[in-house]
Amino acid sequence: MAFQLSPGINVSEIDLTTVVPAVATTEGASVGVFRWGPTNERILVTSQVELASRFGKPYTDYSNTGTVTWTNHESFFTAANFLDYSDALFVTRVVSDSAAKSADASNVFQAKYEGKIADSILVSYAGSDGFFNNEGIGVVNLAPSADTGTITYQTTANTSVVTAQFADKLNNNNKLVVNGQELTITGSDTPVVTNVANTAPQEYLYTISMNFAEKFVSAESVSSAYRVRYGYYNAFDVTPAAGFYNIIVIDEDGVISGTPGTVLEKFENISVTQGAKTFDGATNYLPEVLESRSNWIGATDNGAWRTALVTGSDANKSAYLQLTGGSDGDDEEDIAIGKLANGWDLYKNSEEVDISLLIVGRPRGTALANYVIDNVAEKRKDSIVFVSPEYSDVSATDIVDYVSTLSQSTYAVVDSGYKYQYDKYNDVYRWVPLGADVAGTCARTDDNRDPWFSPAGYNRGNIKNVIKLNFNPNKAERDELYKNAINPVVIEQGVGAVLFGDKTFISTPTAFDRINVRRLFIVLEKAISVAARSTLFEFNDEFTRAQFVNLIEPFLRDVQGRRGIFDFKIVCDGSNNTGEVIDRNEFVGDIYVKPARSINYIQLNFVAVRSGVDFTEIVR
Repeated sequence: MAFQLSPGINVSEIDLTTVVPAVATTEGASVGVFRWGPTNERILVTSQVELASRFGKPYTDYSNTGTVTWTNHESFFTAANFLDYSDALFVTRVVSDSAAKSADASNVFQAKYEGKIADSILVSYAGSDGFFNNEGIGVVNLAPSADTGTITYQTTANTSVVTAQFADKLNNNNKLVVNGQELTITGSDTPVVTNVANTAPQEYLYTISMNFAEKFVSAESVSSAYRVRYGYYNAFDVTPAAGFYNIIVIDEDGVISGTPGTVLEKFENISVTQGAKTFDGATNYLPEVLESRSNWIGATDNGAWRTALVTGSDANKSAYLQLTGGSDGDDEEDIAIGKLANGWDLYKNSEEVDISLLIVGRPRGTALANYVIDNVAEKRKDSIVFVSPEYSDVSATDIVDYVSTLSQSTYAVVDSGYKYQYDKYNDVYRWVPLGADVAGTCARTDDNRDPWFSPAGYNRGNIKNVIKLNFNPNKAERDELYKNAINPVVIEQGVGAVLFGDKTFISTPTAFDRINVRRLFIVLEKAISVAARSTLFEFNDEFTRAQFVNLIEPFLRDVQGRRGIFDFKIVCDGSNNTGEVIDRNEFVGDIYVKPARSINYIQLNFVAVRSGVDFTEIVR
């Protein structure tokens, strides 16, 4: 009882309603080479659309002779194919040391990430001169007796003088040339020139109206009003005040969006004053705004942007800056194994990231797979690595030879090869390892049933988007693969591609040589470990031990009811929590489980009997 200064009643509560929490089992992880995005970070992606948006579409570059010089389609589709089955994948992009960020020649702005794709980016910025918002009114002076006339545009902030060349006094083929661009003059009484496209983004967009009594101009000069608009006129609602800027990020070549000139991002009324805030307290300081909100650009570290924006000329204030010099670095075939291993290091600590399915992707021999098995999965003890053999392995012998140097582990699963699938982003067909799809069948099983159900077979083992396999094993070949703990993927007539095995990569006969049993124990261990945290720093006495049993038993009974286990027993009493254990400040709970087993072999015996035989005579 709590201490009281005077007699009275004290009410307290003891909470015995704690339950074993549900744990996530469908989160995957993939490390690979991509064209865009942050490097050496864990980024959660929930769909193929988000994957392509954040990390770029699959890409293959060719030499003049048709040789592939750079590709990343296996990295991309390893991630994309898993997202066909699940909506939770951590993606990590890795790049070689030769990868580089694009930047403009003045070093004002720089691409957010490394990658050649950013060379398509054009950055335009304008300040209080308001070129993104204003239009000017000027006069066109025509001197028909001369071969040239002068067009003058003037505002309070800028003066631009443009020389217009007249071809045969405007009556020959109805042509007018402005800044090297040929314009057509229409109408006989009121010739009009409209929608003059820019020859370069920094040039003005002209709409010229010329009112003539006749198409043929007399000897006198004629003046006419015209409008001048800056590129991306009306892109913003506000003309910035002094010290503030509007910024437009443009996909000039259409490499990113597919359409040249697409506006990727806009930033309105951004301050160049350090510490500037918006009305709601958010940062409005230009480098910080780009860092937090832009997916494409940032301000360079050397502060060139400050000089250009604050003290530059009017022309600089309305500049278009082309980013160049970006590099993708090595592709997925040439990237160093060490770089990929560094990416996988982000997933070593189970306390930092909760994942269950580790997808290696492009094999690159067994060195990378062994690293992930030995240094990630075996250390975490709560996730499974999915490994595919090389594309060139097209026989049972080849694949068995491949796995001969692979680390054996109940936390690893090996399939039989590659699938041929359609690449909708490039309208071509690609060979892609099956590991992501096998991991996907586990995610789909979690969604449709429970993790302790086998992901293989006709009910849950269907593989999506398969045109053909590089190796479609027959019965004898499947036998050879299976006895070596390799799970075949086969195409059957009228069925499609199916995962035809559920073994983990271990040769020792054990309950853990099956995917469903291994995943059952991952679920049990993760869930019960989390629940047991409430026991930490409590007393190791009968009350605490009984509380632990009462916490775990309903959970196991529920799993049993959902067909995950046949039977179980919990021992947590004085028999395993002896005085020596208590004195070491330890607590022991022994949980005995009989796991459910999947059917791998079916024996059907058909017995023919004579007509006069009674079945009771032969069947007991």
